[in-house]
Amino acid sequence: MVAQQKSLVLILARELASNIATPMFVLDREGTLVYYNEPAEAVAGQPYSSVGEISATEWGESYSPRAADGPPVDPLSLPPRLALLKRRAAHGKLRITLHDGSEREIEITAFPLFAHHDEFVGAVAIFWDSNGKAA
Repeated sequence: MVAQQKSLVLILARELASNIATPMFVLDREGTLVYYNEPAEAVAGQPYSSVGEISATEWGESYSPRAADGPPVDPLSLPPRLALLKRRAAHGKLRITLHDGSEREIEITAFPLFAHHDEFVGAVAIFWDSNGKAA
């Protein structure tokens, strides 16, 4: 398998994520989680260095996302997926189950990344606890 070269925009998004205290996911155009920063490890359940890249299906379903009032959420309607599929910003309030079994209500904002006006390369998602603290 030949390693695919990452877009400069994704590399810069990863650099930004690694230097901020806000939990952040970086996704490529296929939805693969290509990086998450240390503050996002509390939600991911383990350091990125232990996990590596994760497919969209794996990370999207692994948190059992539900609406804030309880019903399951269609994974295609999650803000990161909307940013990828519709190539527009999206925001939502969700209840998720963390890897340790605990639940957390979070808000998540995702937006698409473009290298040029017509060159879509992926998306980023930032999230925080609904109480206003970093998730």
